[in-house]
Amino acid sequence: MKITSARMIVCSPGRNFVTLKIETDEGLTGIGDATLNGRELSVASYLQDHVIPCLIGRDPHQIEDIWQYLYRGAYWRRGPITMSAIAAVDTALWDIKAKAAGLPLYQLLGGKSRTGVMVYGHANGSDIEHTVDEVLRYADKGYKAIRAQSGVPGIEKVYGVGRGTMFYEPADADLPSEHDWSTEKYLLHTPKLFAALRDKLGWDHHLLHDVHHRLTPIEAARLGKDLEPYRLFWMEDATPAENQEAFKLIRQHTTTPLAVGEIFNSIWDCKDLIENQLIDYIRTTVVHAGGITHLRRIADLAALYQVRTGSHGATDLSPVCMGAALHFDLWVPNFGIQEYMQHTAETDAVFPHAYTFKDGFMHPGEVAGHGVDIDEALAKKYPYQRAYLPVNRQQHDGTLWNW
Repeated sequence: MKITSARMIVCSPGRNFVTLKIETDEGLTGIGDATLNGRELSVASYLQDHVIPCLIGRDPHQIEDIWQYLYRGAYWRRGPITMSAIAAVDTALWDIKAKAAGLPLYQLLGGKSRTGVMVYGHANGSDIEHTVDEVLRYADKGYKAIRAQSGVPGIEKVYGVGRGTMFYEPADADLPSEHDWSTEKYLLHTPKLFAALRDKLGWDHHLLHDVHHRLTPIEAARLGKDLEPYRLFWMEDATPAENQEAFKLIRQHTTTPLAVGEIFNSIWDCKDLIENQLIDYIRTTVVHAGGITHLRRIADLAALYQVRTGSHGATDLSPVCMGAALHFDLWVPNFGIQEYMQHTAETDAVFPHAYTFKDGFMHPGEVAGHGVDIDEALAKKYPYQRAYLPVNRQQHDGTLWNW
């Protein structure tokens, strides 16, 4: 079998997605997600101009060799653009290999390790009372795990609190919008949210919270300690993790489980965090961490240190990534949880898929491959629209802060 062609499909059915489609001389095709929120066309150009010419004529079954060729062969390694491009190729090749075998992708990875994939949904509200209502609504829908985010008094726009309740798209403007931020107000407010949630919800559901890189290590340690009575499933992205040792300070002061890694691109970004057991969940994704091939290596390293997976799964990842992630999740022995944000009806129509949700769990389905396709004719009706993620400024003096 040989790769005969590959092309980019860029569309915006409610938000921008970049999809790579690889075709072979035996009629089998595979697709991979290459979406990098706010920088989509950079990955599309990298693939179109630099990667696709290198794929033509290659055997798509040689997934490992092609991965190494694109990683080592470029000399300039890692980074979100390179690794997202490699991930798109890798996911498409696994799709082709599974279709050639006539098996769902998880079977090629080693078969399933569980009957379903526990996922968590996003509940958000303008204030504590509103957030409590939304969390209860997710519980009624069957979710066993729910991420809770609330508006904070005195802060106009807070991460995770969108314009609607089911669909949250942070990339909201043609040029970056500016949000304000106050660590002091946030630290006072957040423990009150989880006290109210446990009072209304009880203890039968997992609760999660995303700090979104806003705190210094000692501030994160304080928040983790304040949240201990409410037994969070995890506290996510407590502080920027470029300096992996920063998590040592947090770990010294709190037993609240820690999760990080959605913006990581390779095993090197999380090596020290895992080996020193500074985190409990690694959140690297199929699309941003080099595809299934590289994500397996990260998961295997994590398993040695009893760190579990908790892959990012927001709507800035297309259904192609979600389908591939669910096959990975069904197989990976040290699975923890999978983030799941529902896509819009327009997105689901462009990307028909086999995966399903029921009673708080998802299943990738039994279709050969990863079970997600793209309706190219429909995709053309949703042209690309430039959209940036916001930026954050400190409320008291306007200093640019972590969004």
